[in-house]
This record gives sequence, C-alpha cells and structure tokens, in this order.
Amino acid sequence: MSAIREGVESGREARESVSGMTARIRSAVIWRSGSQIVGQMVMWASTFLVLRLLTPGDYGLFAMTQVVIGLAQLMNGYSFASSLVQAEELDEVRAGQVFGVLLLMNGAIALAQFLVAPLAAVYFHQPQLTAILRVQSLLHLTTPFIIMPQALLSRRIDFRTQGRANLMGALAGAITALACALAGLGVWTLVLAPLALFGTRALLLGILGRWWIRPRFALAGAGAMLGFGGTVLISDILWFVQNQADVFIAGRRFDAHMLGLYSEGLFLTQILVNKFVPALNEVAFPAYARMQADRSAVAWSFAKALSIIMLVAMPFYVGLATTAEPLILTVMGPKWSGAVPLVQLLAFAMPFVTLHVLYPPATNALGQPRIGAISSAAGAIVLPIAFWIGVPHGPIGMAAAWVVSMPLLVLVSSSLSLPVLGLSWARLCRAVLPPLIAALAMGAIVVGVDRWLPPIAPPLRLMTLVPIGVLAYGAFVLLFARDTAQQAFAMVRGRGRAATP
Repeated sequence: MSAIREGVESGREARESVSGMTARIRSAVIWRSGSQIVGQMVMWASTFLVLRLLTPGDYGLFAMTQVVIGLAQLMNGYSFASSLVQAEELDEVRAGQVFGVLLLMNGAIALAQFLVAPLAAVYFHQPQLTAILRVQSLLHLTTPFIIMPQALLSRRIDFRTQGRANLMGALAGAITALACALAGLGVWTLVLAPLALFGTRALLLGILGRWWIRPRFALAGAGAMLGFGGTVLISDILWFVQNQADVFIAGRRFDAHMLGLYSEGLFLTQILVNKFVPALNEVAFPAYARMQADRSAVAWSFAKALSIIMLVAMPFYVGLATTAEPLILTVMGPKWSGAVPLVQLLAFAMPFVTLHVLYPPATNALGQPRIGAISSAAGAIVLPIAFWIGVPHGPIGMAAAWVVSMPLLVLVSSSLSLPVLGLSWARLCRAVLPPLIAALAMGAIVVGVDRWLPPIAPPLRLMTLVPIGVLAYGAFVLLFARDTAQQAFAMVRGRGRAATP
C-alpha cells in the first residue's frame, strides 16, 4: 500500500518546480534508458541467434499476427491510465476506476481475439494463424497488471522499479526464445517468448511496486479521465492504422518469405525509434506534465532533448544505410541478403519518424491530445495510400512509400505542435541540423573507405567500417555540434540543467 499512497497524491508534487525535478528526471532517464539498453542487449543476443535458427517465413507469419495484436493492444486502456499521469491531482477513487476499466477492456479483448482468430487466418490465407492468435490472447490478461503499476510509478517519476521489472522480463523472454528455437518450435518461438516476458513483468511489478488498489467499476465523476483517455485512444488507433497498414496491405500480396524480409528490414531500421525513443518518451510525459504551468521550461526542455536525441539517432540511421550489407550478412546470415536494399532505403525515412514520435508526449502533457490525434489522422490517410501505390513494386516499393510519406507527415505534426510548445521553425532547425550535418559527413567517409577496400569477408568489412565511422562522427561532432555534445555529457554527469527527453 505504500506505493499507492505515494502514487495517489495531491497536486503538491505536480506543482514541483522545474529546478527541483532536475535530479529526479536525470535519474529517471538513466534508469529507463539504461534498463532499456541492457534489456535490449539481452533480447538482441537471443534474437540474432534465433534469426539464424528460424526462417523469413516464420517471421512473416508472426508479422501477420501483429496486425491483430497491435490493434487489440490499442484498446487495452493505456490511454486512460495515462490520464493518471497527466492529472495535476489524483485520488484512490479515480485510480480504482482506471483499474476497473483496464480489467474490463482487456478481458473483452482477449475473448474477442480468441473468437476472431479464424477470420484473420482466412484473410491472410494462413490456417496456422488461428491457433497462434488464440494462444497470444493470453497476453491481454496480463496487461492490466503491467499498465496500472507503470502509470502510478511514472506519476512519481520512479523508473528504477520499472527498470528492474523490465530487465527481468527481458531475460525471461530471451531465455524462452532461445530454448524454443533450439527445440525446433519454429514460429511458436515468437509466440511463447512474449508470453514469458509479459508474465514476468506483471509478476515483478506487483511484487516490487506494491501498488495494489481495489478496482472500481462505477464511473461516476470520471468524465475528465474518459475525455482525455478517449482522445488519446483515438490518436493511438489512427497511429496503429498508419503503422500497420503496410503489413495489412502487403500481407495479401506478398508470400511469407517476402513479407518476412520486409518486416525484419523495417524492424532493423526502427530499432532506435521503436525500442529506445519510447523509453525516453515514458519519462518525458510525466516530466512535461509537471512543467505544464511553465511553458517556457517545456519549450527549452523539448529543444534540448531533441538536439541530444538527434545526436545519437542521426549517426545510427546513416550508419545503417552505409553498412547495411556487411551488417546483415554478418549478424543475420546470407538468407537475409534480400533485406539489404530495404534497410538502405528505409534508413532515410527514420529521422523523420523519430521527430514525429517525439511530439505527442509533450503536447499530451500540456493537455492537448487533439494535436496527436490530428497528426495520426493525417498519417492514417497518407501512409496507406503510399503503401497501396508501392505494393505492386514489391518490398522496395513499400520502403519507398516510407521515404516519400514521412517528410510530409513531419511537416503536418510540426506545424501543429510547434506553436503549442512555443518553438519556432528556426529553433527546430538549430536542434536538428548540426547532428545531421555531422552524420552525413561521417557517411561520406564510410562510403569512400568501403569503395576503397578490397573484397573481404563481411565480418572483417564491418569491423573495419564501424570504427572508422565512430571516429569520423566524433570528429565532425566537434566541428558542427560541440555544444550539444557538451550538454549531453553534462547531463549524464549530473551537471547543469537537465533536458527532459
């Protein structure tokens, strides 16, 4: 009960000054991003071993299930739980109402997925999907016991407890995946590993978070929570449409092998934006919510955080584009060589995706969830049209759709978000351009060296290009982005004003 007493508190902490939050935000960033990095390293060590044991067809089948799973998870009630974080004041009645909503929604989702599984199998022409989706419906039963403690801990900006549970969950998932792959379970490896991960996280959050609160199923007085959560839910549904439209459209045109190449090529290029940026956004949302009375602090924090994130993101994407061939052949094996041109092309869309996903936590925290909803609506129109045009040209056409569409969507989301955040286009460019210039210069060096190299084995080629890229980027950062690098190091060392991610 101690955690719930701390998590359900008056507005006193919500009105805490920005300067008093600096240490807490820095600790939250380190714990959340640090646990994410360690957890992902554990998962990747298992994943890349599993990639060599499974086939592109296995991953193609799994990608088909994610259309259904992703849509179901949008309805899991997270948007309503986020209202607990955004609210200036909170009591046990409101928290209990949210928990009741989570239990009802996820129970209904699990039942609905179990019943509609045969329809999904017919749509994708894959009979195996029925059994797979029915087993995956168990994931939804663990969701309330993950979302509720996460919301209460996030409100307190306590990411240490979450980090410990996430690390153990990642370890359980990795061990399960490797054991199932070695046992020859094929696509079931990709089904059972998430069950182990979710189950472990739910159990440990209950033990470590000590959060239990009585669920309440009467919603009297919950209008504000329902309004905020409903708007965020609409935004999430539209976001799902724009991000799953590719598999939904290509799933009927591509065979499992082609879809597997495309989905894993996209996975590789989206590692940063899907695995690490969301972790930072989880810290950003409660931090911005605490600052909402001081819009200048929000603007300053967003601009500085954007500079620091792009300092890491830009070389990652340019590096992927320039080393895709030796990287994929070394890590994933020759059977994945068809993903090389896809990764090279998709990498150029990812900087825009990264910027696009950084806006909603800030605008939602400022009480403007409609901004994210409108941006997602634009994406739900533009991306499916682009995918529909690109799908006749195969996986390359789907990758090109990302490259063409994302700059347009960033133009929309920036136009809507910047005035709310109090930022100008000039300030946005000053945050993004220095890391971009340094990364492009690095890419030119790597490409030049790669062309000069004699024919060598992919691992040796990769081991040659990566250190050269790191050294080149470091040198160009000193030329073009020295101030941003100094601010990033100062934040890590705990000196100076923290930039909210």
